[in-house]
Formats: sequence, structure tokens, C-alpha cells
Amino acid sequence: MNEFVLIFRNDFRPELKFSPDEMQAIMQKWQAWMGGIAAQGKMASTGNRLGGEGKTLKPGNVITNGPYAEIKEMVGGYIIIKSDTIDEATEIAKGCPILTVGGNVEVRDIVPMNR
Repeated sequence: MNEFVLIFRNDFRPELKFSPDEMQAIMQKWQAWMGGIAAQGKMASTGNRLGGEGKTLKPGNVITNGPYAEIKEMVGGYIIIKSDTIDEATEIAKGCPILTVGGNVEVRDIVPMNR
């Protein structure tokens, strides 16, 4: 079985705020989706949600503040799943709650360093 990373992206909108009830409903959708993946034995790592603070190091030791300095879309988090094929991993990604709020999921294969 291979491993794939699902990278969650959404438009960077710092003005977007959710009420506690809205946030709880969103989190329940994420927990149900990820719980379903785990129940199938396909969760390799629960991943992490990424914060809004960051720096980007560019060639020539140029450092910019914020990971979103030059883009409209941000990476919000990731998980690592187990799947036989990228097509199966993409099918799993289709249930991701971020798709219901205009976000997207990038599916990438993970190549072990010993290859």
C-alpha cells in the first residue's frame, strides 16, 4: 500500500470569521470524514492544521513574512493516507469538507527517501 498526502487549500480570507456554533459544525464534519478514513484502516497520519504565521525563505537568503505574501490561496493543513493508487486516494479526497466551502484538495504521492 502506498502513502499519499492530501493538502487542503482555500482562499486566504482573514476577514472570514465563524461563530462558535458554525466552527463546531465544521469540525464535526472534519472529524466524521477523517474518522471514516481511519475506520477503513487508511489513515497513515492525522496531519496538522497550519497556523497563519510563517516566513518564506527564498534564494539569496531573502526572507518574506507570512506564507501567503504573494498568493491568494493558502495551505490550511494536510493528512497522510494509505491507498493502493492515486485514483483511490482521489476518491477518498472527494469527501473532504473543505470542498463544501470553496476549497480544494491536492493529492500527491509520497516517495520514500530510500528510493
